[in-house]
Amino acid sequence: MSHWIVVPTVLPALTAACLVLFARDNLFLQRVISVVATVALVVLTLGLYRLADDGELRVYLLSNWPAPFGILQVLDRLSATMLLLTACLALVVIVYAINGWDRRGRHFHPLFQFQLLGLNGAFLTGDFFNLFVFFEVMLIASYGLMLHGGGPRRLKAGFQYVTINLIGSTLFLIAVGIIYAVTGTLNMADLAVKASQVATGDVALLRTGALLLFMVFALKAAMVPLHWWLPTTYAAASAPVAALFAIMTKVGAYCILRMYGLVFGPDAGPLALVAEPWVIPAAMVTLAIGAIGVLASRRLLDLACFAAVASMGTLLIAIGLFDEVGVTAALYYLVHSTVAGAALFLLVDLIAIRRGKARDTLSAAAPFPRDYVYGALFFLAAIATVGLPPLSGFLGKLLLLDATMTTPHAAAIWTVVLGSSFLMLVGFSRAGSVLFWKSAAQPAPAAQEDVRRRAVPTLAAATLIGATVLLSVLAAPVSRALGETAHQALDTRGYVEAVIGTIKTASVTGL
Repeated sequence: MSHWIVVPTVLPALTAACLVLFARDNLFLQRVISVVATVALVVLTLGLYRLADDGELRVYLLSNWPAPFGILQVLDRLSATMLLLTACLALVVIVYAINGWDRRGRHFHPLFQFQLLGLNGAFLTGDFFNLFVFFEVMLIASYGLMLHGGGPRRLKAGFQYVTINLIGSTLFLIAVGIIYAVTGTLNMADLAVKASQVATGDVALLRTGALLLFMVFALKAAMVPLHWWLPTTYAAASAPVAALFAIMTKVGAYCILRMYGLVFGPDAGPLALVAEPWVIPAAMVTLAIGAIGVLASRRLLDLACFAAVASMGTLLIAIGLFDEVGVTAALYYLVHSTVAGAALFLLVDLIAIRRGKARDTLSAAAPFPRDYVYGALFFLAAIATVGLPPLSGFLGKLLLLDATMTTPHAAAIWTVVLGSSFLMLVGFSRAGSVLFWKSAAQPAPAAQEDVRRRAVPTLAAATLIGATVLLSVLAAPVSRALGETAHQALDTRGYVEAVIGTIKTASVTGL
């Protein structure tokens, strides 16, 4: 077994340590190390994706300790996809941040690398206790990143963010304790076997633990009624941090899919799909609230935040189907919504800087330099986010609607998805017309800002928007690959056989 599987967690951990120990007071050196490490992570995750593309599930036993006693990491198509998506987004964000955002506070780059450590570990781990550990690493780093730069508004939002996540962490630990007390294991493969064999008297207790875990993952995924933290937090965070956070909400969706598609899937006996009745109704309400928030927004940043809530609602509807077609649509929309949402946050920051005193308020102001460039980028970002043809948002929603045609919720889902798309279309159209058409009628300022120093961050935002275009052009091969990923993610028997078989033979030499 290749040792490369463990490197996505080792690399950012070592990079963060080196940044703190050897480059604490040298911002230029921090930038160089951080960018080089992130580029290396992209190359590494691309190699791991190609390794997983053969359909074989690979297990890495750290120190060769067999599960369920040891720590293991599992590489399959789903984890490889999430790793590659995280690394590519991180590279764009770090390029954007080194244009000046990273100098507004201390330790941006070590915190950024620790954030990647938590994200990558969450996607690779094969047991729930280590999922909790990587969750905590990810959250602690996100606290520092969210507060980076200071200010009363950021401090207030940060306090709320820390408080709600501490509550979530407590529930996570309680849920893990309950599950371990009932089953004697936290290994996902082992738990998938033992969940169907639990004694009748313990079913209610294990169901309680499973639903508590679902609550924690729903909190991270910003599902109603646990969504309220997202608009406040994302609006207060700096632009590159908000863009990176676009992948953090996907961790919650990933965990719901991994746990309730694998551990509590159709083969889990009385615990089969224990969360299924809650996912789709709550996801539809999440989508509706996000769309209404977009329509009601009076600031461009609020519009981007509520668009993120709406995208999570759409994604969770597809995941809530818990079948291969639905999960395929979910994975396609997950990739799309991550890059489109991150692009929108970066673009909002660029537009706000150029508008001067008007910032991101949706009111007419004097035109700014190169407004036609940002107008075009905003137009493409709006099309992608709302889900209009021909970009990937439209194709993702089309896959979702097709997947729901034969479900009992079909009429409600179609109504909510199409109705929310209309509301978001109105909200984005109003915002674009105010920012670019009405502003063009205002008198131009006497002196204009030199925009050359903004070329790199503009290119970063344009790269993410270009990714949505590429995702649209390559929709057929991408959807086929994601279909194979969905099939493997829902194959409980294949996952269990691969992990248990590896445990029996102990053929992996760990660290």
